[in-house]
Amino acid sequence: MRFELDEDQRDFAAALESLLSGAGTVAAARAWAEGDHAPGLGLWKRLSNLGVLSLATDASPVEVAIAFEALGRHAVPGPWVESAAYLPIALGREVEGVATVALPPHVPYALDADVADEVYVGATPATGVGEQVTSVDRTRRLFRVEGAGEPHRQAIDLAVLATSAQLLGAGERVLADSVDYVKQRTQFGRPIGSYQAIKHALADVRIALDFARPLVHGAALGEIDVSAAKLAAGDAAYLASRVGLQVHGAIGYTAEFDLSVWLTKIRALVTAWGTPDFHRGRLAQQLGLD
Repeated sequence: MRFELDEDQRDFAAALESLLSGAGTVAAARAWAEGDHAPGLGLWKRLSNLGVLSLATDASPVEVAIAFEALGRHAVPGPWVESAAYLPIALGREVEGVATVALPPHVPYALDADVADEVYVGATPATGVGEQVTSVDRTRRLFRVEGAGEPHRQAIDLAVLATSAQLLGAGERVLADSVDYVKQRTQFGRPIGSYQAIKHALADVRIALDFARPLVHGAALGEIDVSAAKLAAGDAAYLASRVGLQVHGAIGYTAEFDLSVWLTKIRALVTAWGTPDFHRGRLAQQLGLD
């Protein structure tokens, strides 16, 4: 299988990168975590104008994967998977504004229901929004919701693909920042990146991400099950977060350091839209191994 973006897709990826690289996404994410949604909603509008919310209905899963890798790489806050992947397919239309959804038991809480214009359970409007539930990622503001609705399998698969692409993008960002850091931090008069143990650890992350990428791309093309993509992307991103934390040392543990934005997001996304055990079970069932 050969995966290569066409010219339009490359232009779309470049436009996303240009927008997000100068948009102050980390500051927006930190503000979002504190309940100040204004910067994030401003970014939401700019991304919506670029067509991100219409990708599920007007483009292909490939464009969805391109967009969500960029969203993960830049730690963009908000219920993007819900608004731009799941709900457009489940509802059969592009959503207007900010929307979110819960799908118990695998998506038990609605992300950012406090700021959403529309809140659903499955594809049915929720009857009420309850208390907030703590997430390891403070930018993911989870809420209990009331109501009942049936899940939409095709929409779930696209949401899983989008989450996988987010994990891939977040893992790539942590690796890139870690490589930059080990070139600057010195120990015993040498950059720590010159030590074999550090090189090997970072190389393992590079290999894991390079293994996950074709699975995410294959899932976007419909040639590989999205559960395989989610597992590979989750494992690779989690490895990137562990190694990134290790090479940064004590500073990596501090919430004030920007690395923490990606570390906590990866931790949350690994279990979002289906835990690893769920996706392993789904693959085993398809292979007749259960």
